[in-house]
Amino acid sequence: MEIIRELALTFVPLFFAMDAVGNLPIFLALTQEVGATRRRQTVNLATLTALGVGLGFVAVGKAIFSLLGIEVADFLMAGGIILLILAIRYLITGKIVENQDLSASETVGVVPLGTPLVVGPAVLATLLLLIGQYRIPIVLSSFILNLAIQWVLFKQADRIVNFLGRTGANAVSKIVMLLLAAIAVKMIREGVLTILG
Repeated sequence: MEIIRELALTFVPLFFAMDAVGNLPIFLALTQEVGATRRRQTVNLATLTALGVGLGFVAVGKAIFSLLGIEVADFLMAGGIILLILAIRYLITGKIVENQDLSASETVGVVPLGTPLVVGPAVLATLLLLIGQYRIPIVLSSFILNLAIQWVLFKQADRIVNFLGRTGANAVSKIVMLLLAAIAVKMIREGVLTILG
């Protein structure tokens, strides 16, 4: 019973920090121009990237942060700037990356999907806090479970695209990119306020 309780207490904060449901429209916006096969590859790459970043952070995050003098606020600002640039590019050009550039389109799974969207400053900060309060295997189990939920939601993206249609997906993408720009500004603002505070 104690393990289940700890699992719940670590799962819930990570669930809200990861925002699996909220990431789905952004994923659709970033991958609407690619085919189903490429989208599935992007899902797997994003999930593996998020897993690698999360596990790497758990293993050496505190030490690296201390060594380099990096604060969580620095992560917030860096992640916010990246997201803002990508959102502005999409709103102006209608594309995150050029479709002809295969290598660039593949990197969407790494940045911004894998990090900072799926595993970004909020998740890394939450992991750092939870590791100080609970056993590492419990925290890692909750983290992996949340990643599995995110992976399943991303895998269903094709059905959502088929339901919305091309015009609907385009309309949703524009709205989501505006929201993404707002989220990016919020991350930058939080980082600045944390540093100034």
